[in-house]
Amino acid sequence: MGDLKQHSLIKAQERLRDQVGHALRAALIAGELRPGSVYSAPGLAAELGVSATPVREAMLDLAREGLVEPVRNKGFRITEVSERDLDQYTELRTMIEVPTIGRITKTATAEQLEELRPIAQEIVTSAREHNLIGYLEADRRFHLTLLGLAGNERLVETVGDLRKRSRLYGLTGLDEAGKLVSSAEEHLELLDLMISGDAKAAEACMRRHLGHVRSLWAQGRDEPVGRTPGRLGSGV
Repeated sequence: MGDLKQHSLIKAQERLRDQVGHALRAALIAGELRPGSVYSAPGLAAELGVSATPVREAMLDLAREGLVEPVRNKGFRITEVSERDLDQYTELRTMIEVPTIGRITKTATAEQLEELRPIAQEIVTSAREHNLIGYLEADRRFHLTLLGLAGNERLVETVGDLRKRSRLYGLTGLDEAGKLVSSAEEHLELLDLMISGDAKAAEACMRRHLGHVRSLWAQGRDEPVGRTPGRLGSGV
């Protein structure tokens, strides 16, 4: 029974680590954790109402994703992404994803593509309901699952890494301005074009979508964030 209790304790710790990671990602998206700033695990733990251990573990997870970087004896610095970085990430994604979408349009079945429609609709619903975490999570699942239909796991991993490195800051301002819904609806448009078999139009839609995301990201950097930076809330 002792082993089972230990197993349950580990599971509980893992769940808390995931919850803390979710809260930190939400703070990154909302702009409450500012690029270039250094945050200590004990300080973040105090704001979240948890111990420092799950915060350190969650921050190490974020570090592996390129979202933060450890600073010796101080904590973690929120990684800054320059305009040049973003342009380069967008260029790479365009080079990879646009032709891949064209190829998938020609090889995937209508049934395979239709299976993605609930996720595309989830993106739109999340945008309309101002659910930013839900928006980004559904967006990630849609794009990576769609690219997975090409049958190249390394391609999916590469795009997944690029997405993490070019994550969006300041989405709160964009959401309040109602600028996310139109981008969300492009996922449904893309699906319709692919199901119709129009590879060229699907490629054009994907290229436009990536450009739209790039401009939204740039606008988001300039939008004022309504919530106070550095204040994460009263608990996980």
